[in-house]
Amino acid sequence: MKKVLLSIVFIISCLACSNAQKTEFSKTTFEKKLIAQDSTQTTFKEIIKNHKGKVVVMEIWASWCSDCVKAMPKFKELQAKYTDASYVFISMDKSYDKWLAGIDKHELKGDHYWVTDGMKGEFGKSIDLDWIPRYIIIDKDGKIATYRAVETDFEEMSATIKKIL
Repeated sequence: MKKVLLSIVFIISCLACSNAQKTEFSKTTFEKKLIAQDSTQTTFKEIIKNHKGKVVVMEIWASWCSDCVKAMPKFKELQAKYTDASYVFISMDKSYDKWLAGIDKHELKGDHYWVTDGMKGEFGKSIDLDWIPRYIIIDKDGKIATYRAVETDFEEMSATIKKIL
């Protein structure tokens, strides 16, 4: 019985660690290439570098994702409230055309990038992506303030942005 209990505690500990708050992106994540709206490739590191000195609120989404679409009004409220932050959208859409159509359809304001290999691809794995929408907040120094937020976490996200702006 003692061994079973210890095994359960160990498994729970491992799961808790896998969802732990990260403060920096891995070298692997920084090296991943994404596609910009103008069809050019850029690395994730360049995307972050382009917003140096700003708070960055990142949404990982897809036009086919019903939870993403349901969360958009709340996300737009966040954008309206914190206009000094930069907003970056990273799409997990299956095609370039559907991604661009989704940006237009939902009138998303910010910088937009597309991951060509989807949620289960290399970029998704490098950021421990298991659900969308997923939000990441980065402080002015480029450190991760919030690594894993979902569509029900807008109050916590708002508090974090307010604190680090």
